[in-house]
Parts: sequence; structure tokens; C-alpha cells
Amino acid sequence: MTFEEINLNAPLLRALADLDYVYLTPVQEKAFSVIMAGCNVVGIAQTGTGKTFAYLLPLLRQLSYSDQKDPRILIVAPTRELVMQILNETQKLTKYAGWRSAAIYGGTNINTQKKLVYSGLDILVATPGRLIDLAVTGVLRLKNVQKLVIDEVDKMLGLGFRAELNNLIELLPVKHQTLMFSATLTPEVEEFIAKTIINPRKIEIASHGTPIEKIIQKAYHVPNFNTKVKLLELLLTEDTEFSKVLVFISAKKMADRLYGQLEKIFPDQLGLIHSNKSHNSRVDALKQFQEGRHRLLIATDIMARGMDITDVTHVINFDMPEVPGDYIHRIGRTGRADKDGVAISFITPAERVYQHQIEELMMKSIPVEALPENLVISQIFLEEEKPDKLFDKNYLKKPDLKNSQGAFHEKKDKNKKINLGSAYKRHPKFTQSGKRIKKKY
Repeated sequence: MTFEEINLNAPLLRALADLDYVYLTPVQEKAFSVIMAGCNVVGIAQTGTGKTFAYLLPLLRQLSYSDQKDPRILIVAPTRELVMQILNETQKLTKYAGWRSAAIYGGTNINTQKKLVYSGLDILVATPGRLIDLAVTGVLRLKNVQKLVIDEVDKMLGLGFRAELNNLIELLPVKHQTLMFSATLTPEVEEFIAKTIINPRKIEIASHGTPIEKIIQKAYHVPNFNTKVKLLELLLTEDTEFSKVLVFISAKKMADRLYGQLEKIFPDQLGLIHSNKSHNSRVDALKQFQEGRHRLLIATDIMARGMDITDVTHVINFDMPEVPGDYIHRIGRTGRADKDGVAISFITPAERVYQHQIEELMMKSIPVEALPENLVISQIFLEEEKPDKLFDKNYLKKPDLKNSQGAFHEKKDKNKKINLGSAYKRHPKFTQSGKRIKKKY
């Protein structure tokens, strides 16, 4: 179905034409009429399926001109990056319309954002924390919100924003349309939906946990971090097809370490994004990667959702995520817009349990390939990789069963003491009460 065939107005069609968009994606096609009908919606769709336009198009189609200052469409997302991405998509679609839109999020000057709110808005995109801050202080009034969108619900709950979302819903008018979108439908998400939305219509595009089929998945079993670095170096050096590579790693500390090692080998070819980096630094790194000035981008999972990065040739899981669903979000950064993509995972013995969990979720195995013959296997383990560091702090050492005599063994000398009873039995000069016996003269 083309955009010309659905009930869009001239400004939206003109904006879509500028973007060279002709056909609706499946989620857009399924969602449009349902949202236009005013139904509450729960959308289950993976990243890269066009779900942002799926809710923006019908909401903007229904939005009429108004000179009031309070927002009528409220979109909530878990991270600053996703908020900015949604705002960018919104502004693309409203290019030829007079609707006012803005983004508010934490980690930046709140006074600047207050001025944005005071200037008047039709569409507001926000992270939950900063949104509640402005709402409870009376700066932001939500009494005119007609449409609420909660994007990446599963990620939102995973980051601990449930209380903020509950507070937000209490601040909204009783009558409003609620749209929730999630990549996965976990028990926690289902419980939240059941308590939040009345009679939602469910739209599901991809079955739970199923990756985009056109992505080629493979894995290498490696012993440690340093061997992973050597393997990544080898792949980048020997294969020119690794032209736009997104590398995911779970911990910020390890991301810094990986960047430090690769930057020596590939100077001016890579960027780094994680939550300890400033917003400007993250935006700059993303821009250089998107424009092709950097070949490689190292990122923690803050990047895994919602970011619209085009033409990513390879996704490297430098480590395996502990949450199986995050694997789906990671690899979904490649193989977009009808292009093929490759996802490669580096897996240590300690991470194989995560591999099995991911395979159970997908209901398919990740093919494991033999290591390249010219790969140098490092014998150096990081402190974090040593066996005694892989267990929980409460881990108890295994008993020495070889030298154990069980419960019936001879006691050590220090434990062979005989209980002689209290002091008065051991020393006749004391009474039972412990008082010294006075001698009679």
C-alpha cells in the first residue's frame, strides 16, 4: 500500500515525497486505521520496522491548528538519543505544517527547556524523569494532552521508570488515547499494560524474539577479552566489507578499554558512545559515524534502541547481553531498509549461557564458525575474567572432599578440650554463684 492510498493531507504527503517514501511498512499499514479510529493500541514491533512513523502519521493527520500553548501530543521515550531521534522524525513530517514540536530530557539546562515549554507546543517528546520534573512544578501543563505515546515500553520498565510512568498517567486527563510500542512483550510489560490501558487493540508484526530474517548471524568462541580485540582487528583489516561497523559492549569501563586499544590501530576511524560521555560528544560521534567519517562506532546498549543509523554493514556483539531481548535490538541496527546485514558475536565460555538463552528466545541456533588460522590467541586474562571473579561475592568455596573424613573424624588437638563445667566445679574455692569461699580461721 502506498501513502497516496491512505487518508493523509497534503502537507504530510509532500513531506513524505521529499523523503522518497512511497510504500507503508507492515506496522504502518496495520496501525494507521486503528489509531485513526481512536483506539488504544499496543504495538509489538522490532526496531527498524518503521514504528515511529506508524504512530506519527495518524496522530499528525488528526492534529488541527490551535493557538493554545499546552501540548496535545505527548511522546515519551527512555533515552535522550531516542527522544532526539523521534523529534527529528517529527520535524521531517511537519516540514510543511505549522505545528510546534520540541524535546525535553535530563542532563541539560532545565531553564532552556522551560522557555521551550512556555513558548507553546503542539507536540512534546520527552524522557520520563525531566517530564515529571517540569509537570509537578507547574511549568508544564498536561491538561490538554489528547494522545499519549509510550515508546520502547520494555526498555522503559527495564530502566526503572515505572513509577514515573504511573505518575505521568495520573497527571493526564481521564480522556486520552494511549499508544504503547514495545519490541518484546515480557510479563512485566503485559502487567503494566493491563493496569494502564483499557481495551487496547494489539498490533504485532514480528513474533516475539524473532530477529529480522535477512540478517546473517554467526559467532566465534573465544577465550578472553584480548583475543576478542585481536579477532576484531583481524576482521577489520582483512575484509573491506566491514565498512560501517557498530560494536556493542555492555560495560562502560570495557568500552573505554576497547576504544583505547583500537584507537592505536585505527586512528581517526572510530567513535565511542556511552552514558558517561557528554551529550555533545555522543551526538558528534553518532554524526561522524552516520556520515561515514568514522568506520567504527563502539556503543553500550543505550544505542541499541530507536537510533536511526543507515547502511550499517555489520553489528559486532563484542560481548553477549545478559538480557536475551537486547540481542534482538542490537542486531536490528543492521539489515534495514531492505538491505542485507551481518551480526557477529564474540562469545567466551562464561557467556555461553547467554548464547543458549538467546537461541531459546529466537528458537534457532547461532552458527559458530572456526577461528581464523592466523588469529593470535591471547593467554592474558583481565582481572575481571579470572575464575574467582566470575562468581558472585557470596559464592562459597567447594569443600575439600578428598581429605575430608565426614562427620565422624578425629578432632584436632585444639578441639579435644573436655568440658569441666562451671568455675565452682573446676575451682573449689568458688561457690556456685561464683563468689569466693571465705576461709574460716
